[in-house]
Amino acid sequence: MKQPSQELEPDAVLYHASPAGITTITLNRCSRRNAVDPSTAQKLYDAFHQYEADATQRVCVFHGANSTFCAGADLQAFANTSPSDTPHFGHVQGRNIAPMGPSRMQISKPVISAVSGYAVAGGLELSLLGDMRVVEEDAVFGVFCRRFGVPLIDGGTVRLQAIVGLGRAMDMILTGRPVGATEALAMGLANRVVPKGKAVEEALKIAEQLLKFPQLCMNKDRQSAYYAAYEAKSFQDAMRYEFANAEMVLSKESLNGAKRFAGGLGRSGSFEKL
Repeated sequence: MKQPSQELEPDAVLYHASPAGITTITLNRCSRRNAVDPSTAQKLYDAFHQYEADATQRVCVFHGANSTFCAGADLQAFANTSPSDTPHFGHVQGRNIAPMGPSRMQISKPVISAVSGYAVAGGLELSLLGDMRVVEEDAVFGVFCRRFGVPLIDGGTVRLQAIVGLGRAMDMILTGRPVGATEALAMGLANRVVPKGKAVEEALKIAEQLLKFPQLCMNKDRQSAYYAAYEAKSFQDAMRYEFANAEMVLSKESLNGAKRFAGGLGRSGSFEKL
């Protein structure tokens, strides 16, 4: 029985935590267009877990090296498995670890995906980990695994429809067709489109802006939005959760913020000197 290829790539995932509180996670399997094999999946999961656990880090920028986000699962490694092994390909011990690594995680702090080149199949699913996607003008999304009978098992059927709506998600999921940056922006899959080579730079600018805001308030609003999208049983349930989840913010951050506004900060919609 052949075993899945497990290349020894100590730098397949790069992790950098800045003193300012911005973590950068980089897929770095350039020879495989950043395709993810089981070893890389484990490293990628470990990197996101490290970000999640580090209280000094407040925003994460996630991207792929060498002008490609991620080409999905490493199908060459997958092809070397036997039929009896395929359900376990890429699966690592632990209920939150998926074939692509961190894609079953619900991360509690902001993640910005900076997308260049191809974000397809499992790479599309990984890009959906981000709260937003900054996309280069020549980037391509797609469920390219449709051509080879490889299913979406890393959150694609869950997150994609929540982001772009069921109709557009079904178009992508059923046809597997490529979706360029302009169309991705129109459907809400991309949040911003930037020139080639500028996605990480723009994502870092956004991350720096997020650092300036009161963190408890921002993250509680983020948490309530995800609850409403994925967990709420009804409109009233979502509304109750929103208030209960944010109630503590009123005394911890809102009162001080109101005093700062009364003192002249933020007038006329200004974001300066926050």
